[in-house]
Amino acid sequence: MYTREKLIELWKQFYTKHGFKEISSSSIIPENDPSVLFTTAGMHPLVPYLLGEKHPSGDKLFNFQRCLRTNDIDEVGDESHLSLFEMLGNWTLGQCDKKAMIKLSFEFLTSKEYLNIPKERIAVTVFEGDNTAPRDEQAYNAWKECGIEQIFYMPKKDNWWALGSGTGPCGPDSEMFYDTGKEKCCKECNPSCNCGKYLEIWNDVFMQYKVEKVGQMARPLEKPNIDTGMGLERTISILNGSGSVYDFGALKRAIEFIGSKAKVSYDFDNKSKKSYRIIADHLRAATFILGDEKGVLPSNIGQGYVLRRFIRRAVNCARNIDFDTKYFKGLVDIFVEEVGGDYQDISNNKQLIKEELDKEIAKFSKALEEGYREFEKVLSGIEKHIEFAAKNNQSVEKKISGKATFRLYDTFGFPFELTKELASERGFEVSKEEFDEKFKEHQAKSRDQSNKVFKGGLADSSQQSAYLHTATHLLLAALQHFYGKQVCQKGSNITPERLRFDFNLDHKMTTEELNQVENFVNDAIKASIPVICEVMSLQEAKDKGAHGSFSDRYGEEVKVYSIGDISKEICGGPHAENTSQLHHFKIIKEESCASGIRRIKAIID
Repeated sequence: MYTREKLIELWKQFYTKHGFKEISSSSIIPENDPSVLFTTAGMHPLVPYLLGEKHPSGDKLFNFQRCLRTNDIDEVGDESHLSLFEMLGNWTLGQCDKKAMIKLSFEFLTSKEYLNIPKERIAVTVFEGDNTAPRDEQAYNAWKECGIEQIFYMPKKDNWWALGSGTGPCGPDSEMFYDTGKEKCCKECNPSCNCGKYLEIWNDVFMQYKVEKVGQMARPLEKPNIDTGMGLERTISILNGSGSVYDFGALKRAIEFIGSKAKVSYDFDNKSKKSYRIIADHLRAATFILGDEKGVLPSNIGQGYVLRRFIRRAVNCARNIDFDTKYFKGLVDIFVEEVGGDYQDISNNKQLIKEELDKEIAKFSKALEEGYREFEKVLSGIEKHIEFAAKNNQSVEKKISGKATFRLYDTFGFPFELTKELASERGFEVSKEEFDEKFKEHQAKSRDQSNKVFKGGLADSSQQSAYLHTATHLLLAALQHFYGKQVCQKGSNITPERLRFDFNLDHKMTTEELNQVENFVNDAIKASIPVICEVMSLQEAKDKGAHGSFSDRYGEEVKVYSIGDISKEICGGPHAENTSQLHHFKIIKEESCASGIRRIKAIID
């Protein structure tokens, strides 16, 4: 029987044996990154190094990384989809030896010492080639040499990795699938089918090209890389033959715990089973987000909005099976017990997680009461309109608009299903399509993101973004100077136009306080202080007083950026070479972004 601990240990043993160095898992909240709300893949924190920056721990790395995705949230509750998952990853930086990496992947999958999967049960896909790059015959031949027979050439949409912009580093990938043994759904059945015959477990991405302009032929990348990722939960479900990610570990224990308290059984019907699984998945995700070192709390924007949606959706599902939300804290205990040893921040914040859950559940209960009243107002308004139209021999649909339905959801936490049920009882219709459209619009605004992966967590690799990154270090130094070392970074978003910096503070800053902080930063800029980068051990960095709110995520060697005796931070870069390059720092706004968290927006000119 495979467990989370066993698979992680095998991963560590295998890649250590082959000369790779382990690095720590990063926060689930991307540092300084406006492109995504959460760390969605193991490679995400490695982007600066995949783009050419030297990693302190070398050029052969591996880890296991906490990840969170919301694009498949509607599928959560089936056999294989989760919001929160862990990814096993490894990287070779500055080289792209496909044959060697494929050989390693094959060995880990099939060796009796490791996963012991029969090679007949493995299917792989490789890039079929197009006007961007040629067919990946090198990968095809490497798999053939390993003895794999099920090899499929697939188009770019299935087997090509690139930045969202379509330019920059890119390359083919080779995905590995487990053949469940089911009959093919048709003659053309292949791993891209959703028939259940093939389940993806691993992906090797070969970043060997670069594209200067969309539509042009790719050129060889000067410093190619390989990035691989294996889904931990899905792989264990396959190895154990259960076919479901909910049948082992903490998720299984969570479902058993829910079953011991709920009045509707797990197997009562498909709706109840899905409710159990959504509660387990969403409370697990909420535990990771609330417990994260960066301290995200429920709110109406960004990561906080997603967190709020997880908690409130779990509450709604608890109603479906008559499961008292007071037991949510018992689920937190289960999840922290499983991962607390690997993610110390989650273990340290267990009490905070429970307290914030209680607060959000109380807010949701109050919002629901207000939502019922608002629902009645909406229907009353439509009914009056129908009466008026009837007097004038006009007809009006008995329908609640997508805009009104989404407002009930967004403002009052009213789930779409509840609005639909209440509306149906009164003879009204609601449109799921219109609701989904409004929800997607909200997501786009909430993320405030462009379709690209950003170097170093910055909007681009421009000097202005690097200078603003240095400005955040000076800003944090100023805040700690006036309010104490307990002030730390809670989030950051940097574009070439401005910086946005979140930090913990218990009050709104006065105009005088803002002027003091602004003057502190500008004094450092006027002093023309060199920005020095040194590579040292993590312990040495701590001994020298380097600040690192997120230092647990670094490996044994780290980069430390020093600005005289003003600032010394563990950071990945890039930065200005001298503070004088920042010219002048100006705060344009200070506001609240969550309970106990303030936000400063600033520019340099």
